[in-house]
Amino acid sequence: MSGVAGRKDISKIYNKLYRALGPQHWWPADTPFEVMVGAILTQNTAWGNVEKAIRNLKAAGCLSPQKLKDISINRLTRLIRPSGYYNIKTKRLKSFINFIFEEYNGNLPRMFKTGLPKLRRELLEVKGIGPETADSILLYAARKPIFVVDAYTKRILTRHHLLGGKIGYEEVQNIFMCNLKPRARVFNEYHALLVRLGKDFCKKKPLCSLCPLEDFK
Repeated sequence: MSGVAGRKDISKIYNKLYRALGPQHWWPADTPFEVMVGAILTQNTAWGNVEKAIRNLKAAGCLSPQKLKDISINRLTRLIRPSGYYNIKTKRLKSFINFIFEEYNGNLPRMFKTGLPKLRRELLEVKGIGPETADSILLYAARKPIFVVDAYTKRILTRHHLLGGKIGYEEVQNIFMCNLKPRARVFNEYHALLVRLGKDFCKKKPLCSLCPLEDFK
């Protein structure tokens, strides 16, 4: 099989993964704001490190838009240190918080009522927020129907010969969004299943004989 994945391929992969791995209950967070902070902190680091930083923020009583707006840069840097690249991520969190207050007066429900295309454009204008982070915020926090693409997604589709040549983020995203009904719940579960597959089976050194897609054709 070569070229670009079609509707049948995309549906078959989802069904096989769901049957084999079950629901993933992702994103693990207590609030939508925690999801957004986690989406920024998880850039270039393992999720376990993000969890440590999130615990620090919770213990300090700082996991809210207003608290992160008021906290000093030095203190925020210390709290999120476990997430790595903490100086950069401190600036990114502050830029994101400034955006929430400048555009929505710190009101998350109001922000989430904004239409998907407009809110995505706004998020991408925030320094340090790229497509994957913006889409994670939109899907997992705002519950808007947009598919999140990450390195696991590209690796899995490439290894199954479902991507044709070099292909960018939006092109991979469109493969899923054009072949699935626009439902946030399905996009959520599908992305989470691909992440699970990538972490446990489709590694850099893949465990093909154990993979739920081993017989995928």
